[in-house]
Amino acid sequence: MEESKLRKIYSKEDRSIALKVYEGHFATPSSHISHYFDLTTMKARAKEAKTVASILCSRYSMNTIVDTIVCLDGMEIVGAFLADELTKGGIMSMNAHQTIYVITPEVSSLGQFIFRDNNRMMIEKKHVLILMASITSGETMTACAESVNYYGGAVSGIAAIFTNISKLAGCDICSIFTQQDVPDYKSYKPGRCDLCAKGVKIDGLINGYGFSKI
Repeated sequence: MEESKLRKIYSKEDRSIALKVYEGHFATPSSHISHYFDLTTMKARAKEAKTVASILCSRYSMNTIVDTIVCLDGMEIVGAFLADELTKGGIMSMNAHQTIYVITPEVSSLGQFIFRDNNRMMIEKKHVLILMASITSGETMTACAESVNYYGGAVSGIAAIFTNISKLAGCDICSIFTQQDVPDYKSYKPGRCDLCAKGVKIDGLINGYGFSKI
């Protein structure tokens, strides 16, 4: 990515957490977007991941129940720290062992979220918090929430580093950054993309694993 297109937006709670924003034209599996958010170090560096977890934990009410955290977008390290922060913060868990499960679903070739039989006990009759790196169109989050419901769980919370949406699946989305931090951010359906209409070439492809330049 060209450094000239990069700007950093710092968290109000801790300036060691910075959203790296690249302007351009990018394609995700469900949308075209005007900015790419590089969240790599927040997901992979232990110190940053722990700080992200601490900030997200502070967003939750003591009345929230969390038995299981379902991690998407490579958020397992943040998820483990978040489970620890929530437990220390007094968030209730109905699990007999009084600790929180952290799990990642399997994703089929059709984009379906699957919890195998050995993992179903972490979802069935559990209060589930879904954790993503970023939420743009909301389609991935909605599909995951539907899967949790299908396997007998109940979505009690949704969290992300960045979100373009304030509420999904009946839950307010807790995040560190929102579209208010990137007011020029736009998300389009592939067939109704203003950037495509203007002939702007796509800079790269984005999914839960990261960015690939075209």
